[in-house]
Amino acid sequence: MNTRDTGFPRADAEHDFLRARRRQVLSRLSNWLRREPDDVNIMLPFAEVVEALGWEGERRVGLRVIRLDSIVGSVDRGRDFDRRFRPTSGRVRQRWERLALASRRGEAIPPIEVYRVGELHFVIDGHHRVSVAHALGLTSIEASVTEVRTKLDPSGIRYRGDLIIKDYRRLFLERVPLTGQARASVVVSDPWDYAQLGEHVEAWGFRLMQDEGVFHDRATIAKQWYETEYVPVVRMLRQADLVGDRTEAEAYMWVASERYRLIRTHRWDDDVMEALRSRRE
Repeated sequence: MNTRDTGFPRADAEHDFLRARRRQVLSRLSNWLRREPDDVNIMLPFAEVVEALGWEGERRVGLRVIRLDSIVGSVDRGRDFDRRFRPTSGRVRQRWERLALASRRGEAIPPIEVYRVGELHFVIDGHHRVSVAHALGLTSIEASVTEVRTKLDPSGIRYRGDLIIKDYRRLFLERVPLTGQARASVVVSDPWDYAQLGEHVEAWGFRLMQDEGVFHDRATIAKQWYETEYVPVVRMLRQADLVGDRTEAEAYMWVASERYRLIRTHRWDDDVMEALRSRRE
């Protein structure tokens, strides 16, 4: 164990708790001095994560040994511990020290219970055990795992603020149900851009149905928009060196709005691209 051992387990357990509390306070101070986002040290709430990603189902996995650093959130105890499961107050001290003492004496500690979302784990039961394991320098812990499937991939979630863009992306994909490579390639950085892009695709689909005199469902419109509008335009943007530091979807949104504002047209041709290039310069 990566801890100081005086040979008196009870005293060591007390020191373990005080050290964990001190580290939590110093971490908050450090974040404040670095002007880190407010949510950088807050445990991820399981319910908000699943809501943002879209719940699809779950299954029992059973007992597994999981990495402590993969445990990033909680079902209902987020206020008692920070993101690294350091105690945020003295409220949990008595139970915490009992578990630390049992661990130092080599007593059997029951597995924790977690939800698994992608590679992330959220504690259902066992917050104190996770906290003690971190304080004692352990890197893994035994857990009873229930895997939760979601509509969106949870990769990229680090802080609570990241859930906003996941939520907007989920809503966008419900409105514009892209699949496969199309789904993966249409990405923006600002959550609100997903709402604007959704409105744009729906308007594009309405014009398509008017032109053809045929009703199309959302999946058909999404596929047609991607293949006949988005891909050719992005190709032209690359050739005209108009993507820049944006994502391709952000570049598409910019030129689509500028095209109509400057030229009052929905068509794409060399004149349109030249006007947009001049606008950028």
